[in-house]
Amino acid sequence: MESTQLDHYKEIFLTCVEGIMVFQRGKVILANPQCTSLFGYSHEELIGMSVENFIPQSGRIAHEKQRSEYMKAPDTRQMGVGRDLMAVRKDGSTFPVEVSLNPAMMDGEQTIITHIIDISKRKQAEDNLKKSEEQLLRYAAELEKRVHERTEELATTVERLKEANESMKKEVSERIKAENEAQIALSKEKELNELKTRFVSMASHEFRTPLSTILSSASLISKYNAPDTEPKRMKHINRIKGNVSELTNILNDFLSLDKLDDGKMSVTLAEFDVCHMLEEVVSELQIVTKPNQEIILKADIQNCIINSDIQILKQVLTNLVSNAIKYSPEGSDIKLEGNTVKNTIIIKVIDQGIGIPEGDQKHLFQKFFRAHNASHIQGTGLGLNIVSKYLELIGGEISFESVEGKGSTFIVKLNSI
Repeated sequence: MESTQLDHYKEIFLTCVEGIMVFQRGKVILANPQCTSLFGYSHEELIGMSVENFIPQSGRIAHEKQRSEYMKAPDTRQMGVGRDLMAVRKDGSTFPVEVSLNPAMMDGEQTIITHIIDISKRKQAEDNLKKSEEQLLRYAAELEKRVHERTEELATTVERLKEANESMKKEVSERIKAENEAQIALSKEKELNELKTRFVSMASHEFRTPLSTILSSASLISKYNAPDTEPKRMKHINRIKGNVSELTNILNDFLSLDKLDDGKMSVTLAEFDVCHMLEEVVSELQIVTKPNQEIILKADIQNCIINSDIQILKQVLTNLVSNAIKYSPEGSDIKLEGNTVKNTIIIKVIDQGIGIPEGDQKHLFQKFFRAHNASHIQGTGLGLNIVSKYLELIGGEISFESVEGKGSTFIVKLNSI
């Protein structure tokens, strides 16, 4: 059993990747094969060599003194950790090592078992890392220097720019102002051109039709001189009156729009009975409805007295109800409803007409705009624009709900007294 254990220990000794030397009185008495690779000596040469033979010449005298001190009280010690410890090969070259010393008694004599590890690769890696760190530090220092220089240059440039900016502020401000004014002017000019185009298109249609009718009727009247042609003559006279009235309404719209745009429209506030005014609107417009159309008034207003401009509000409602008549078919009902919600009077004009296409609804209150499905019906495209501006003057609001082909509901909101 003891022989087997010795064989195991011997195998460990011979195959260990670390160099193992056993010293007595400073001389090698045992060395494993790894030591021959480390130092370049043969096994025979290693036996009997002094420990100082493996130390560079410059450190041998000091090492002898240290070894003498160590042998007075030998203990387990690891050497080379945290500091550079060099060993020398047979060819005189040196290499970094870590060494551990382990005292042991062999055959009654003090023996030092030494483990030697070549740390060349580790040192090379450490040196490379150190060089990299040093290089990084140099780069950092150089970068810091450059940053400092560039910062100074930038500070100088900034100062110059500040000085230049101070002198340019007024010029830039004036330029921006001029550009804004030019942009506003361009926008207004563009809007004006669009309005002119719409106006020309509208006027060519809305004026030409009644004027042609007037001219035609005037020519025909001269032919009806006999007493039995009186009904025909009156028919054409009424046509002339109706078309003149239509032209007058168009011109009134233009005049109202001009006053509103120039801020010349005055507001006269006074208390009046809004319920009575609704009845007047129905009475005045019932005579111009289409065959079998009827305007149905339903007013459920708690306090009919309001403080507003009666002429403006009456014009707003007259316009909305007239539109309902115009865009609704014969035989349909038009509802004019009024009620109160808290301190707000809400008036609705409800028709069963052609409705407003969804894609046109966002443009409905713009000047000269007409929905695509209304091109065959006379109109200037100014009425709703004027209505919205009238309501702004008296602090009211207008909104609408509409489905194409099913009708529209226009909603006017007013503050009660």
